Amino acid sequence: MSNKMTETASKFPSTRERSLRSWQDWRPQALNYGRMRNHVVLGHPHVTRLSPSIRHRLLLGDELIRDLLAEFEWGTVEKLIQEIRWRDYWKGWLELRPQVWARYRQEVPWLRETLAESMVAEVRRVEEGRSGVAIMDRFARELVETGYLHNHARMWFASFWIHVRGLPWQLGADFFHRHLLDADAASNTLSWRWVAGLQTKGKTYLVRRSNVESYCAREWLVDETGMEELADEVVCARVITEDLDLSPQELREISTDLPENVTGLRLGLWLHEEDLLPEASVLASLPFVSVRAFLNEPGDESALRRRYTETALADGLTRAAEVWGCEALSVPTAALNESMVEWAAAEKLDGIVTLAPFVGPVRDRLPGIESILAARGIRWIEVRRVEDARLLPKARRGFFPFWQEVSRDRTGR
Repeated sequence: MSNKMTETASKFPSTRERSLRSWQDWRPQALNYGRMRNHVVLGHPHVTRLSPSIRHRLLLGDELIRDLLAEFEWGTVEKLIQEIRWRDYWKGWLELRPQVWARYRQEVPWLRETLAESMVAEVRRVEEGRSGVAIMDRFARELVETGYLHNHARMWFASFWIHVRGLPWQLGADFFHRHLLDADAASNTLSWRWVAGLQTKGKTYLVRRSNVESYCAREWLVDETGMEELADEVVCARVITEDLDLSPQELREISTDLPENVTGLRLGLWLHEEDLLPEASVLASLPFVSVRAFLNEPGDESALRRRYTETALADGLTRAAEVWGCEALSVPTAALNESMVEWAAAEKLDGIVTLAPFVGPVRDRLPGIESILAARGIRWIEVRRVEDARLLPKARRGFFPFWQEVSRDRTGR
């Protein structure tokens, strides 16, 4: 990894304490966010660089918004608040349409098995930063070496992948998901769909040389190799279609309250990467006797992303041990359901409690967990955060109807 990119990689805190400190240090720049956020420069000082912390809920969106409104007038930081709420919107949209995630998960391996060898080779070249377009190759290397790309660069790169090189959007989304420290199922998958023109019918995002040259660091554009492929008059939208019903379903019914009849039960807390702040939730009042996090065995995610997730989980476990005064361990496993059962048996648990995971890989690891535990007399208790219950159902249409509704509450609650 180059020294400059190592410097960039070091700017993503993986504990709550460091995340809070980074937020406090950056917050005075919030007033310039709306004006400077699209500029892609070394170190990315114009954005918070806290998306990995927010993705894993080392920080909560509501607390960030409350901090902003305690210091600034709404109108001066509205754009930043709006961007914080985009992640909630994407989560809500996918929660209401889990079929989109299921289809994507099926299509990635299918494409890898059926694509022509020439296209597979092209995918590899673009991922490895050997596309022949210098600026896109720089972005590919930055992603792999740091686990991060500025959002504007993500849009340019996704558009280059789809509309310039004609590669399947699903494999681009998979490339990002394997490397981004902040990748979650909703934000990553749906952003790629948006660039492809599938998310908002009739609307695609096209990379333009003029836009790249307006917002990208000048020193990154000295090498103009391949820039002719991005010429404004050359880039055209590829027509991509699908036969998928995007009608919203009903949100999974999960209570925001604790069950009334848990008094006296031996309860374990399952901590997962979707939400690493259980002590700042209704779960704080439960007397857990054991805490576990179950790590996937190494898969196709990058070593950098895995290391970040493991560090964030370790921080969550340390805080949980302090809050509940019990053992809190991380256990690698290839079979989550079986490990849950073994844990419950070893600790003589009456129930396992967790903050509800979202549509995505974590939930995918839990097929039939409730019935599996019930067969052994163990209760499975999922609890939804109040803020999730407030925000997720509002994502039935596009972002701006969602924003109009949620922005009426200017308290950050």
